[in-house]
Amino acid sequence: MLWYDMEEYPKTVLEFEKRFATDEDCREYLYSLRWPEGFSCPRCAGSQYWQMKGGLYRCAQCDYKASVLAGTIFQDTKQPLRLWFRAMWYVASQRHGVSAKNLQQVLGLGSYRTAWTWLHKLRRAMVRPGRDSLSGMVEVDETYIGGKKPGKAGRGASGKTLVMIAVEDKEGKIGRVRLKTIPDASADSLNEAMLACVQPGSGVRTDGWPGYAQLTEKGYVHSVVAKRLSHDEENLLPLVKRVVSLLKRWLLGTHHGAVRSSHMDYYLDEFTFRFNRRTSKSRGMLFYRLAQQAVAIEPLLGKQIKGGNLDS
Repeated sequence: MLWYDMEEYPKTVLEFEKRFATDEDCREYLYSLRWPEGFSCPRCAGSQYWQMKGGLYRCAQCDYKASVLAGTIFQDTKQPLRLWFRAMWYVASQRHGVSAKNLQQVLGLGSYRTAWTWLHKLRRAMVRPGRDSLSGMVEVDETYIGGKKPGKAGRGASGKTLVMIAVEDKEGKIGRVRLKTIPDASADSLNEAMLACVQPGSGVRTDGWPGYAQLTEKGYVHSVVAKRLSHDEENLLPLVKRVVSLLKRWLLGTHHGAVRSSHMDYYLDEFTFRFNRRTSKSRGMLFYRLAQQAVAIEPLLGKQIKGGNLDS
């Protein structure tokens, strides 16, 4: 079994092609990511094994046959692993992301649905299990995503997707962000989203919307910048405003605004992954992080991806 130094990763497309020329190369890399300290049987945690054909590892202690792909986004794939790796490299190397149509063309996939499903699986892998919540001073607001549709404006707008935006304030500069769809702007929805994104004890800056009134009770140091009843008035939360502008520009530019509400969280995950790593100068590092997280999450079946019509 080939062991990789986890600080090493391909830095150019030529290095990538050389390192991952075969499916076996890809499988060995996934092995090193999934079991960095050596094989650990999923059933009994035994460390001794026999390597079998087809990428299986037979535990010497309980006789369980483990696959490095089982329990990852690659589980049950019928496509070559080296094609998956090319997809990860391409997705990571494009600074503004890719559409399913673009991925299909670049990889030569016969099915648009395959490219679309792969992208959603990779977006799912962009969320690291157990990732740290935001902390320090955090600016929070909501925005609506979607085209112009009939209905009232403001926090009661209909036919659009409501997204909570949380942004770390690093002395007036944007730190990490978290984005999450919420069903409405009620206190229950906002409190649940806050607890999922922001560490209790942090400072939280919002406008005067009543839905944020319970944040102090939830353990946050809450400050209100101004009382405001709708999104039509001047935005007094500049960090959130900048992130919202970039998000909407990205959705329109890369995905032409063709994002269904039922798929929105996948796109928010991708935007968050890219934005929080915006200062990284190494596309290879992004590829490594994506591959690392791809073996750390549960598999996502195509039928589990919500929505009937395919979008970009």
